[in-house]
Amino acid sequence: MDRDAVARKVTVAVVEDQPVAVQGIRSWIEQDPLRRAEVVASGPTIAAVLDGPGRDADVLLLDLELNGVLVTDQVAALCADGRRVVVYSNHDDPRTIMAVTEAGAASFIAKYESGEHCVETIVAVAADRPYVTPSVAGAMLAEEAVQRPHLSARERTALLLWFQSMSKSSVASRMGLSEATVRQYIDRARIKFAKVGRPAPTKTALLARAIEDGLIRADEVGDYQSRAAAPPPPSGR
Repeated sequence: MDRDAVARKVTVAVVEDQPVAVQGIRSWIEQDPLRRAEVVASGPTIAAVLDGPGRDADVLLLDLELNGVLVTDQVAALCADGRRVVVYSNHDDPRTIMAVTEAGAASFIAKYESGEHCVETIVAVAADRPYVTPSVAGAMLAEEAVQRPHLSARERTALLLWFQSMSKSSVASRMGLSEATVRQYIDRARIKFAKVGRPAPTKTALLARAIEDGLIRADEVGDYQSRAAAPPPPSGR
């Protein structure tokens, strides 16, 4: 943000389907002694807010659950459009917090956290400065303590079949995918382990990591036997 932007109030657009919550956010911002921010738009859906004055707001404050539906999967697209997104939610488990920050959210505020944290986060994000809320700090500590990547069900299935001595083309056929997609799943798993400081460059290392983390059980891994290669049944003689 340039100096002119710092001199004016930070503009905030709030995507929240609970009017009481919107009023609370407005109240916190209005009670800031320095009057550093103002809510310029609010609404119960992302489209409703971005179709109006909210499209040009400095910060988009986004509740993750709107009208009973989680919108976690929309965070990455909003950030890719150049928006400074601050997630504001009751869904404050470490996995969710890390997922939205990895998707590009500038910060996360749990709904139980104080108005002071809300205002300070908004102002810091608008100025492209880091501000770690207690919920984010807790999630980071939990992530560091566990050091386990989160694999999707598809990634786990691809790994398990591959570990069962199936070729990648056979895995692709079994899963109804292209071989390129299977390779992507396996590469993505390697990248996730590398990101937490536990590289697995070989198939053996990747299997060891998966078993260590309980992602795959040792008794699930064995040589895959193709039906086509199975020996014929005994003749009865």
